Amino acid sequence: MKIHVTDRDGGEHELEATNGWRVMEIIRDAGLPITAECGGACACATCHVYVDPSWVDRLEPRGEEENDMLDLAFEVQDNSRLSCQVTMTPELDGLKVTLAPE
Repeated sequence: MKIHVTDRDGGEHELEATNGWRVMEIIRDAGLPITAECGGACACATCHVYVDPSWVDRLEPRGEEENDMLDLAFEVQDNSRLSCQVTMTPELDGLKVTLAPE
């Protein structure tokens, strides 16, 4: 499985994705600049990404806890997600996200 990540400078990266891993873990382990201060506990907004519009409807909806944390993020958009709350599945093979501003 793969995910496609656009970094904050516009660089595009194709990353190997593991089923069951959080998108945040995949991005972090690839060495891309994602802070993920809380380590995936949905207790911050430092893993904020924008999901490509063609993929938004394929994801599980945001939960209340994720919405609360996104209130703390910068430049939130309709397609904003916390990457720690998106788990890779075979259905998400090819997912495209962009790192949000820090």
